[in-house]
Amino acid sequence: MHADHERATAAQLSRRSAGVLRNRLRRVRAGAGLAAQAGLAAGLSWWTADSLLNIPQPLFAPISAVVTLAASVGQRLRRTIELVIGVAVGILIGDLLIYLLGVGPWQLGLIVVLAVLVAAFVGRSPALVVQAGATAVLIGTVTPSVPNVEVARFVDALIGGAVALVVTAVLLPLNPLRTINRAAGPALELLIDQLDATATALRQRDAAQAQEALERLRNNKKELGAFGEAAQAAREATTLSPVFWSAREGPLGRYALAVDPIDRAMRNSGTLIRRAVTLIEDGEPVPESMPAAVSALAEAIRTLRREFARGAAEADRTRERALRAVTEAGRAYRSGVGFSGSVVVAQVRTAVSDLLVATDLGQDDANQLVRQAFGPLTPTGEQRQA
Repeated sequence: MHADHERATAAQLSRRSAGVLRNRLRRVRAGAGLAAQAGLAAGLSWWTADSLLNIPQPLFAPISAVVTLAASVGQRLRRTIELVIGVAVGILIGDLLIYLLGVGPWQLGLIVVLAVLVAAFVGRSPALVVQAGATAVLIGTVTPSVPNVEVARFVDALIGGAVALVVTAVLLPLNPLRTINRAAGPALELLIDQLDATATALRQRDAAQAQEALERLRNNKKELGAFGEAAQAAREATTLSPVFWSAREGPLGRYALAVDPIDRAMRNSGTLIRRAVTLIEDGEPVPESMPAAVSALAEAIRTLRREFARGAAEADRTRERALRAVTEAGRAYRSGVGFSGSVVVAQVRTAVSDLLVATDLGQDDANQLVRQAFGPLTPTGEQRQA
């Protein structure tokens, strides 16, 4: 018996270790592109500053390049601008105060305080503030013994940021469609799973299961936020990289525009799940078509993800499944629902409207299709907006 327990424990540890290893290898694969970009940018920026411009010990050029690349994909142009502005602010404040007050511990402290305050006034970005403060420290400590370091620091920041942008846009651009799919996958799968769990909870009138689905959605905001960052990266890629300029009018351009409506659909789905919990706890009626509507909404999002992944030119299947969810929601409404039930129905309609916009339909056209699929508004007869 003891030996069996040890073998079971060993097998469990082996499976867990294998799972951890797979996750880490997945992260390595996901970061391989960034690692290659960072290495190329660091080497190229050093070569540019050292060999082409003859800047002695251009330490800050590769540092600036790596700092730019370390920014979230899609924010690198902004990070480069912040680097340059931060360095300029630090140099300006440092040189001015050294000229007026001299050098010393309290002067250094004052230089940093003022540089950070001025940077905060110019912009709220932490990167800008950090660069201004770091440059002020450099100016206040190194400049008295090493002349003209401020010029090298400024030029290095320009070189590093510019080289990083050239690497990401021209020399070694990452496929933005792959970036979107990698980020959208976990976010959409999370939402799909919780909508499916909510549909089951509605069928079984299991408030605890619906509450668990809600908590899982709340506790995974990182996955949801990553989707928006990936879309920002796609927009940046189609703006900066000539390789992807032609993709602006294709699937990539449409997917970048689809992020905002998909984000709204996710938020509305979260509200749907929250009201489903209340509906079950309050003992409101649950027509059979209500969980069917929630299941159909999950299936529509699943279909959207598949069409995203394969770069489909059109999203007809997503529209079909989304409108099926609205049809089921209309049946549930006419069967008779309580207050929270009417909110669930309304959120299905709103989420579907958002999904239709994500498939490249105009908002008015999406609302019209939702109204048609929903059917008559009896028994209340009140006109509701999609």
